[in-house]
Amino acid sequence: MRQPGESGGSQLARPEADEAFARQLLGRYGVILRELLARETRAPSWRALLGIYWRLEARGEIRGGRFVDGFSGGQFALPEAVEALRAIRRKRDEREVVLIAAADPLNLVGILTPGGRVSPLSGQSILYVNGVPVEVGEPHSLRAKLHRGQAALT
Repeated sequence: MRQPGESGGSQLARPEADEAFARQLLGRYGVILRELLARETRAPSWRALLGIYWRLEARGEIRGGRFVDGFSGGQFALPEAVEALRAIRRKRDEREVVLIAAADPLNLVGILTPGGRVSPLSGQSILYVNGVPVEVGEPHSLRAKLHRGQAALT
């Protein structure tokens, strides 16, 4: 039987937990920059994450650099994310339309894009065209506009 104050054994020690969280962020976003922590309520400090990312970069597991324009500070990416960014840059002529729920972790409106944030609790959806949010609204009405081809797709 566990005594008060003893760890349960199933919890990771703080450095291991921070590294696991850092890897989870990389897996979720592919590219990490400080601003992404705005949606992460349980994230370690950026300073703690920087140390982890520098270590992973030194081991050759991830890459450091400037991957997203308009943001200063350290940025880190998985090698496959760097390749995906290069592929996107090569095919600029194609139009990609994506509709996500505001509760999706990819809702980065107002964090990585200009404008106000869209609450994950709002029940709304966000329509992206080529990675740029173009409309926020009720999911059913945005889907209907997409099917009719009437969305403001710029």
